[in-house]
Order: sequence, then structure tokens, then C-alpha cells
Amino acid sequence: MSIIPATWSDKLLAVLRIMTGLTFLQHGTAKLLGFPFQEYFKDGVPLFSLMGLAGVLEIVGGVLIIIGLFTRVTAFILAGMMAVAYFMAHAPQNFFPANNGGEAAYLFCFVFLYLAAAGAGSWSVDRTRAA
Repeated sequence: MSIIPATWSDKLLAVLRIMTGLTFLQHGTAKLLGFPFQEYFKDGVPLFSLMGLAGVLEIVGGVLIIIGLFTRVTAFILAGMMAVAYFMAHAPQNFFPANNGGEAAYLFCFVFLYLAAAGAGSWSVDRTRAA
């Protein structure tokens, strides 16, 4: 007997996907739209820059993950993006993620990798299209 019934796993996969997408989306909106406000992006981000590209991928990818459309391919692309972000921006500062500020990047990377393998779960456009 488990604490959470196995029959809930498909719904909890969808909750993981939706909450991850919402969290990821806010990183893009902070970069490109200034909301939620982050001091680091107070002057905005040029759209045609590496950070601007990241913001576009975070917004478009976040929305696709939230609604569960093209989940596997989107999640695979975003996992790669987060791996690159981690090794470019965080790993050179310090070996330990707790010390280099890279916890979110590597967690996003592995959650997206899982979603690429597991799919969208219930409550998704992908599931509706398959039916």
C-alpha cells in the first residue's frame, strides 16, 4: 500500500507539468515583459540577444508545457536549454549548485527531461489530440 494511490499518477504528472510550465513562464515574462519585476532585469533584455532568446523560449515553451501541446519535443528542447544555461552561467562559478545559484536550472533540466520521456499526462492538448 502506498501513501498516494497509483491511480493518481497521471493526474499528478499533469500537475507537475502545469506548475513547472507556470514557473518557467514567469522567468520569460520577467526578462521580456518586466513582470514579475526582478532587479536583475530592471533595464530589460534585448530581444535579439542570448538572454532574449532564452526569454522567448521560456514564454513560448512555458505556454506549450502548461497546455500540454507538443509536450515531449518542447520539454526535450527546454531540457537542453536548461543544461546549457547551467553549464554556461552557473557551473563556472562553483561546483555546488547550492553555491552557484543553479538549482532552478538543473531542476528544470531534469523535470523537462522527465516530461520528454513521460509525456503530458492528463489535462493536456496532447491527450485530447490522441483520442
